[in-house]
Amino acid sequence: MTPTVTDAPRPAAARRLSPETVQTFREDGVVVLRGLFADWIEPLREGAARNMAAPGPMHRNYTSGGARFFGDYCNWAQIPEYRAFVEQGPAAEVARQLMQSRVARIFHEHLLVKEAGADIPTPWHHDSPYYCVSGQQTVSLWLPLDPVSQAICLESVAGSHAWGKLFRPRRFDGTAYDHKTDDLVEMPDISADRDAYRILSWDLEPGDCIAFHFMTVHGAPGNTTGGARRAFSTRWMGEDVVYADRGGTTSPPYPHLAERLRPGDALPDDEFPIIAGG
Repeated sequence: MTPTVTDAPRPAAARRLSPETVQTFREDGVVVLRGLFADWIEPLREGAARNMAAPGPMHRNYTSGGARFFGDYCNWAQIPEYRAFVEQGPAAEVARQLMQSRVARIFHEHLLVKEAGADIPTPWHHDSPYYCVSGQQTVSLWLPLDPVSQAICLESVAGSHAWGKLFRPRRFDGTAYDHKTDDLVEMPDISADRDAYRILSWDLEPGDCIAFHFMTVHGAPGNTTGGARRAFSTRWMGEDVVYADRGGTTSPPYPHLAERLRPGDALPDDEFPIIAGG
């Protein structure tokens, strides 16, 4: 039976990942997980519909004439289906195992919807420079709510999480964030030299998931198919993740944290609760 908000399993019900899966994630910074979330697809579709009908205060419309390209985040505590997935589903325990951490703490969720014909690509980037956190024990779980062919799937550059570089964060329109730090470099033109990289993507069915490190370089083609591509992501942090000052606006923006935290401080439990472990 598909779980509902009230009868979903606790995080401890998550399947034990194989050592090979954990090792692949450690080495490549990305791994595909098959079928782990099949029971959660319908509830999350309901949550996504609720989210799109009443977007949160940080939603974005990336549409440039034509089919809709919608994004929203930081609503998991307000949308019942999202909250059930975060607090009661297997994601936290899966994340904890992949990060090889004692705990898994939720950072935020992110819904991205490319409707049929939304041919705007998601540019190559990695997430760490956008975020007000730093640490090695991180993972995003990218969960499609529709069948996704490899032609429109998220693409990740294997091993890029270990390059030791922070690439300048840019908005989807190409403009740079206002970070005032000297440790940022420009993203190489990966699309112009694809053969120089090991780029991974897969055919995915609802219930499958791609897990990738916050430092893993990734992007996605536009959706040129006849159906929507709804992707629900959750971002997770382990025990070594701390607050970071990026010298400018972050995404998601958490300006209030600068008033209560210094770089290197632990994240507050009231806003970023530990869901698994502890």
